Amino acid sequence: MDANRRVLIAHLPAGALSPGDFALDEVPVRSPDEGEVVVETAAFTIGAGQRAGLQGSASYAGAPVAGRVMDGTGVGRVVASAADGVPEGTLVRGQLGWQSHPTVKAAHVEPVPEGTDPADALGPLGTNGLTAYFGLHDVGRPEAGQTAVVSAAAGSVGHLVGQMARNLGARVVGVAGTDDKCRLLVDDLGFDAAVNHRDPDFRTRFKEATPDRIHVYFDNTGGDILGSALFRMATHGRIVCCGAVSQYDTAAPDPSPRGIPGLLVNNRVRMEGFLLFDYADRYAEGRAQMAEWLAAGQLQPLATEFEGLESAGQAFVELLAGRTVGTTIVRVGPRRAELT
Repeated sequence: MDANRRVLIAHLPAGALSPGDFALDEVPVRSPDEGEVVVETAAFTIGAGQRAGLQGSASYAGAPVAGRVMDGTGVGRVVASAADGVPEGTLVRGQLGWQSHPTVKAAHVEPVPEGTDPADALGPLGTNGLTAYFGLHDVGRPEAGQTAVVSAAAGSVGHLVGQMARNLGARVVGVAGTDDKCRLLVDDLGFDAAVNHRDPDFRTRFKEATPDRIHVYFDNTGGDILGSALFRMATHGRIVCCGAVSQYDTAAPDPSPRGIPGLLVNNRVRMEGFLLFDYADRYAEGRAQMAEWLAAGQLQPLATEFEGLESAGQAFVELLAGRTVGTTIVRVGPRRAELT
């Protein structure tokens, strides 16, 4: 444990992201000061929202800076500790960044139950699952028998949102970017219908899939898909603004959908954004519900995994290109069997 391998932001992308926007380096592991721990990273997750951070359009993430370690949520084991209550050997989750042996404040990590697969710790029990849970339950508030639509429905948050809405008794329609993803949503995850937004007849297919209109729309994309949903909203429908992946990886994002505010006013539609951090005092509630659904087989998490720090840049590109499903994870160190 004498080296910390890191993925740095080599330069801020001007257009579409490429693996060359990142660079690997290696520095000595820094011994922990009082209140700090050294973590051996097992895995970290990559989310589309991180592209907004590199764009500078996610104000909560701070200004993007070249030359620093790429941010990211990871899970790993404490291998050196100078913090009371977090002994060596503790399995933890937190903002570890894209690096193998970060030294971080103990207050910035939290214990993870022993034996937890990093894919679960970072997916349904991590930020993706919590984002899906609070966005759907607190902002969308679907009711049994209503129609809930989710875009980027095979993605890290979307595939969990759809299953949660189904568990609450809603009729669930997913929007994805390939026919294979649409089949996955219906055949494997229990969605009632799924529509490929790249289908030339998308608007017709979308209308057919929402005969009772849309009561809850969980938006991960923005752009044209949001525009289509706006025209299908039911009276007093709710739009949950979670992300805008269609706007992230481009120097020329599409204009905002037309019809705002007229469509919102005429149909008395509520359109609301949210940030996960606002629910920090209720994370235990969300994780408890998801653990219950996982144990009952009512929540099937999906993940696309990459091996090694050197794969992180390409993994990010694959995610933004829509070639991954579920949570995108980069495995760095010990796998599940070695974490028990």
